[in-house]
Amino acid sequence: MLERECKRNIELMWLTSGLTPTYHTISDFRKNNPKALRKTFKHFVLLCKNLSLIGDGLKAVDGAFLRANASKNKLLMKKTIENDLVIIDEKIEAYLQILDSSDKEMQPSNLADKLPKDIDKLKSRQQKLLDDLTLLERLKKKQHNLTDPDASLMKKPAHNLMAYNMQITVDEKFKLIVATDVSSKGNDLEQLHKMSKQTKENLDIKELDIVADVGYFSAKELKKCVDDNIKITVPEGNKYQGQKNKGKYTRNAFKYDSQSDCYICPNNKSLKKTKSQQIKQNKLYYKYAATNLICKGCQLREKCLSSIASYKVIYRWEHEAIIEQHRQKMMLEESKEIVKKRGSIVEHPFGTIKRMLGWDHYLVRGKEKVSGENALIMFTYNFKRVLNILGV
Repeated sequence: MLERECKRNIELMWLTSGLTPTYHTISDFRKNNPKALRKTFKHFVLLCKNLSLIGDGLKAVDGAFLRANASKNKLLMKKTIENDLVIIDEKIEAYLQILDSSDKEMQPSNLADKLPKDIDKLKSRQQKLLDDLTLLERLKKKQHNLTDPDASLMKKPAHNLMAYNMQITVDEKFKLIVATDVSSKGNDLEQLHKMSKQTKENLDIKELDIVADVGYFSAKELKKCVDDNIKITVPEGNKYQGQKNKGKYTRNAFKYDSQSDCYICPNNKSLKKTKSQQIKQNKLYYKYAATNLICKGCQLREKCLSSIASYKVIYRWEHEAIIEQHRQKMMLEESKEIVKKRGSIVEHPFGTIKRMLGWDHYLVRGKEKVSGENALIMFTYNFKRVLNILGV
């Protein structure tokens, strides 16, 4: 076998007249062919499916931050710029006040050591910050990196880094990656439907059973997945825990009665639907409210209302029934077992990619090129995985 492999290599070297690609050729190929690299990844996934290496069962989605080819020193942040402008304005104002006081007293100031050495440098710095702020306002962004405008500052427990949010969907059978993408956002709230849809397209299937962690829970994403016949298992975060710790009733304490279209409070009183509506984050909410008379004499008022509220109000999303059905589903033992399996399906590819393959950062810049390099990374993982499964 070794002899046959050596013969192939010699034949290949003869066909290419002994040419060997330089690092620059490899770099340019990766940089100039992002679409082809994404297609290569997709076609290899289909090949794996045809080889029965991808099953019809559960898929798991997760994300990880991979460092971008961008420096934090080139990052413009609106909040930081505004704070720096305040500090510089104070220094310039103090400088001018001291000079004015010195002129009135007709004598040199004894605070010379406390004055800025060069007012021109301060004003130059001030103008630079104003220009950066103008740029952010023109781009309608709160942060912008001059090296890679598509990269974002993302927060990790130990530190912050300029990065992209690498997304993957992994098949349960042999832990092969069946879908991948990159995002400039430092959270997973808008990734669930997009990754699920890409998974269906890559595998050419009509139905999908997928699991994700609590970071993917989003009412709008759940609605999109239900509409596209995607079965979702994703836990909901306990956003009312702080309110519960204070001894207050949470929203879950108010039960919705679908027959009479009203909410029942812990004191068994009704919050009836009003004509008022609210649109928040492109979602339509209906208003349910109790009366001032009912809440005023309620014995549970302190646990239910704030000191300035006159009566209880609850806003219900127009598709709230989907969320309620999902909550009931997540209470089942089957759903809890699926959530436990998620980590064993999707976590280890990240470790393999970062430690075994050595991919801990992207080399190219810009989301389009990064998406191509990302597809190459995932293709490499899948290729090595297939070799381990089938053998050479």
